[in-house]
Amino acid sequence: MVDVGPKAITRRFAHAIARVTLPGELAALLRDGEIATRKGPLFQTASLAGIMGAKRTADLIPLCHPLALDDCQVEITPDPARGEIAIHCRVRAEGRTGVEMEALTGATVAALTFYDMAKAVSHGIVIREVRLLEKTGGRRDYRAVAESV
Repeated sequence: MVDVGPKAITRRFAHAIARVTLPGELAALLRDGEIATRKGPLFQTASLAGIMGAKRTADLIPLCHPLALDDCQVEITPDPARGEIAIHCRVRAEGRTGVEMEALTGATVAALTFYDMAKAVSHGIVIREVRLLEKTGGRRDYRAVAESV
């Protein structure tokens, strides 16, 4: 691991996104709102899984520092017209290292959970464009170009 002991403790924030493209039959179900599966409500369960994933990032990513997260929010925004959903994961903590990996892991785990729960309807789901949109609180801040968000 990298020694972060000498670094100052600062307020950290990261925002990541995962986009999920849905086949026609799933996109049609989106128009009706929340999708209920035999495993439960899809959006609620995927959001909860994303939060759990963000909290367990250090267990999944080698040499990633374990962090006590102050806040983690996962928001799933459906776009039935485009046949996709956007999963946003926003993470906050006070620490010596950033929370980018936690935000990326949260968005990814939520997308994987969405796939797992919806695969009974179709295996044509595509998880794509997992990326960092913003980070603040470290040596340098980052914001993705607005036109590609």
